[in-house]
Amino acid sequence: MEIIFFSANMETIDEWKTKHDIELSNSCYDLNSLISLLNKLDDYILIADYDSVAHDINKMITSNSVPKNMIILERAPEIATGKMLISNGIKAYGNARMLSVHYMQMLQTVLDDKIWTYPELTAALAKNKTNKSLSQESQALLNNRLTTKEIEVVQLMMSGFTNDTIASTLDITTRTVKAHVSSIFSKLHVNDRVSLILLLR
Repeated sequence: MEIIFFSANMETIDEWKTKHDIELSNSCYDLNSLISLLNKLDDYILIADYDSVAHDINKMITSNSVPKNMIILERAPEIATGKMLISNGIKAYGNARMLSVHYMQMLQTVLDDKIWTYPELTAALAKNKTNKSLSQESQALLNNRLTTKEIEVVQLMMSGFTNDTIASTLDITTRTVKAHVSSIFSKLHVNDRVSLILLLR
């Protein structure tokens, strides 16, 4: 698995490599060199600096050519930006200066083919999608594939509740909630909560 850094700012790439102790990686400073490199690789994670290459990233989004496994980091992440990026196929969005422990969690989540966002963005995505009731299509999907208890769990997940809070609300164990969540993901063919929210929006 190759790690590719994409930034117009060499200092940012150096900062990421040093802070997160990454020795083996590729660096691209412009869109042409990035495209050339991506054409040669099959297995990679692309980490882009939104502060310096937002124009190029937005160009990829509008041309529907977002690379797989693309992570976008920004010095001052905004919920509105995160919503737009995640809904357009970006796998992770967060703070460019996050702690290494969070950075490693983010990489592992993307490697596991899941979507990673920071807690406030995940909650905002859930809240945004539950301001109105689910569409008839989404409700029909849930009714056709899930049990009554699983639908209750989905509704609480869509409200941004944690597994512990769901357990407390439904008066069941956290372990049972985890089993329900795993079953829900399997039945709806999603990998994580963000994918579930995007599916049911």
